[in-house]
Amino acid sequence: MKAFVLHGGFGLDNVKEVDLPVPSPGPGQVLIQIQAVSLNSRDMGVIDGFYEPNRTEPLIPVSDGVGTIIALGDGAAKFQVGERVSGIFTQSWVSGEPAQENWVSTLGSPLDGMLAEYVVLPEEGLVRIPEHLTNEEAATLACAGVTAWHAIAVEGQVKAGDVVVVQGTGGVSLFALQFAKLLGARVIITSSSDEKLERARALGADYGINYRTNPEWDQAVLAYTQGRGADHIVDLGGASTLNRSISALKVGGQVSIVGILSGAAVEDFAIVPAIIRKARLQAINVGSREMFESMNRAIAQHALHPVIDRTFPFARSLDAFRYLSQGSAFGKISIVF
Repeated sequence: MKAFVLHGGFGLDNVKEVDLPVPSPGPGQVLIQIQAVSLNSRDMGVIDGFYEPNRTEPLIPVSDGVGTIIALGDGAAKFQVGERVSGIFTQSWVSGEPAQENWVSTLGSPLDGMLAEYVVLPEEGLVRIPEHLTNEEAATLACAGVTAWHAIAVEGQVKAGDVVVVQGTGGVSLFALQFAKLLGARVIITSSSDEKLERARALGADYGINYRTNPEWDQAVLAYTQGRGADHIVDLGGASTLNRSISALKVGGQVSIVGILSGAAVEDFAIVPAIIRKARLQAINVGSREMFESMNRAIAQHALHPVIDRTFPFARSLDAFRYLSQGSAFGKISIVF
């Protein structure tokens, strides 16, 4: 089978297409023929050595993918041959709160990922995919979709009438917009592009703020809410956005900390505003199989479609990574086999 493997160092120059034997499923495992994958910023972090800087052994990258089961290992009975499935990001996190040991079971690092024609996974680490989705749409769910669902529906408990602020127009952001609207919230979205803000409004956003022309976007949120502040803010920026997220929050509101696009450390954290607002800061690390399954039920019931920016063929996977690195996508980037 063909696969892309990171080996011999870090960076895209060390990701090569190789031929590998087709794996065989062991007890409780299934063999999946992969039909599509999607890319996340974490995938580039893995390739660039951010997550495992001391790794030397080969790695198949990319955490998110969808495919069809073509063989069952001994004792595997949860699925049937021919069913379409996706791997959950944290293979051992089934439900409830995660434990430290769960973090060694994430796909695409430290475990091999999905950028291969065939993949073997335990049946307990799989979910069925809503039937109305295309393969490239279904491939976007495991990380971006579950992260947004975890933030909005599970930890955020967003309800009708709430005001939700979503930063940016990448995959997690647009899923958060779609899920918040599905639950009846008003959504404010931020972007540096007026054109992207218009596209977000077409998806249901109620208000858009260009943070490049209006860097004090927190004040714009307060003005839009008549000084009350937002109920929930999905923070993807990290270092340069967290203080403004707290500033834009209502008393008792929640900030879901999802990304570190502008850096992983906040040097001058605004403690007093956080205390005054009784701010709840909730870190989000993708989610469990239970969350994935509940999200899929909501997606199926509402016939929701993920937003795909661009799709690449498998042979051009490296071009897809280069496009991801530009940071200009509106929604997700998929690769089809």
